[in-house]
Amino acid sequence: MDRWQYLIVLGACLLVTAPLEVFGDGVYRQLRRAALAILPVAAVFVVWDLVAIAADVWTYNPRYVTGIDLPGNMPIEELLFFIVIPLCGLFTYNAVDTILTYVKKRSRARSERTT
Repeated sequence: MDRWQYLIVLGACLLVTAPLEVFGDGVYRQLRRAALAILPVAAVFVVWDLVAIAADVWTYNPRYVTGIDLPGNMPIEELLFFIVIPLCGLFTYNAVDTILTYVKKRSRARSERTT
């Protein structure tokens, strides 16, 4: 079970934030936009990680990863981290923005009725 911990944490992050997709325009319904937000940053951090791994700045405990490595000894979980966590952030941002916009509109409508 230990080997799956990193993937389980990433899955839990998605599980908790994915229901936020129902708010607003949705993240999955705008895949191109999400990809443009996530992939360039992920690419920079993947390179950063590969350099750090090659320089022995950090390693990954084999006990907590599946053992599926990308070229450069980067665990697949690390690549997924750079996609999943920003995706969760987009879910959260989109939901909060939608809710705050709705609350502002209601507040404005209420104040217009009272004046």
